[in-house]
Amino acid sequence: MTAARARGSERTLGAGDLGEPLGERATLVQFSSAFCQPCRATRRVLADVAAMVPGVAHVEIDAEGALELVRELRVLKTPTVLVLDRAGRVVRRAVGQPRRADVIAALGAAV
Repeated sequence: MTAARARGSERTLGAGDLGEPLGERATLVQFSSAFCQPCRATRRVLADVAAMVPGVAHVEIDAEGALELVRELRVLKTPTVLVLDRAGRVVRRAVGQPRRADVIAALGAAV
């Protein structure tokens, strides 16, 4: 996971955008597509980290089913992972299959 700082967007994401509640401390948002092999591995890594770290939620979004949000957030490839802080601000963004250690490190910017 090559974590990059989110560009100066003031947009916050909430349960209405994600279809699920935010985590108490942070949220890992994964944009996936049906036939994306790295998306499956990413799902496992993010779910494991969310289970390990109290207050962190993992939300997976089908990119094809959320085209308006995909366009707004400029999601160009799957998997794309956004790390949100407790207020729903994007604090980190990465494209591709992440490593567990990188996800944990990226959470440091959110909590």
